[in-house]
Amino acid sequence: MHSHDHSHHASGDNASKRIGWAFFLNVAFTIIEFIGGWLTNSTAIMADAVHDLGDSLSIGTAWILNKLGDKEANNTFSYGYKRFSLLGALINGLVLTVGSVWILFEAIPRLTEPQMPNAEGMLLLSIFGMAVNGFAAYKLSDGDSLNERVLNWHLLEDMLGWVAVFIVSIVLMFKPWPILDPILSIGFTLFILFNVVRNLKETLLLFLQATPDREQVEKVRSVLLSKSEVDALHHFHIWSLDGEQNVMTAHLVLPNGVTVLQMQTLKRQLQEELAVFEFVHTTIELEFADEQCRDDNTDA
Repeated sequence: MHSHDHSHHASGDNASKRIGWAFFLNVAFTIIEFIGGWLTNSTAIMADAVHDLGDSLSIGTAWILNKLGDKEANNTFSYGYKRFSLLGALINGLVLTVGSVWILFEAIPRLTEPQMPNAEGMLLLSIFGMAVNGFAAYKLSDGDSLNERVLNWHLLEDMLGWVAVFIVSIVLMFKPWPILDPILSIGFTLFILFNVVRNLKETLLLFLQATPDREQVEKVRSVLLSKSEVDALHHFHIWSLDGEQNVMTAHLVLPNGVTVLQMQTLKRQLQEELAVFEFVHTTIELEFADEQCRDDNTDA
């Protein structure tokens, strides 16, 4: 039994344009942020620049994947190009980790010897940051693709970061409390690292073809073994292409007396009952009780 969902959910040209807009806005503003953070002597702005660098990488990856999603599977990539998103997530995570560690090395010493940043410059950058991220979020709000919804949340999250910078810059204009700048930057950075480490762990597990959902495995196993025609199950695997689209393979052992009609009924029942799991690709091999499994020399 073999089925394969050849349909793909490309977001279309409009989605690519919206994501492209958000990407170029973020890249341009990230460059401005790094320069502005250096000129204003603000580690908080530098920390947010690292955050926006990560968002730019995520948006760029999403943009490329949105275009790759239109390409059909081929002899080189027989499952298509969805797995490229995991590679993008790994690269993003490593870049953000290095950037965050650098920010911590810069910010922590300033807790004991705080340096007064340029509050007026921070205020102007924060207003600019709220405007840019707000506009990019607005551009993506028209979309309904998964990529666009996820990126929209990232941009709204950035808005909150710039609101924090805006508030701190106003406080610094009236109160000479330079320690607020490294405290804010460390807070940003620890928040980034928490999410990066969590996402890196999940991405690495998916890269190593770990089971994406253990509960789903048991539910699928129950469905397969619930049929009276099935005596046993082995070489049962579920893995994920990109964290969203999963693949399932299994060998089912049938009693010797099973007829062709019973096998056809079994296949139809399994097709109907497995549809709820929305596997992008399933392969089920039927074997008889006295048949030697050709994959017995492999681990499963």
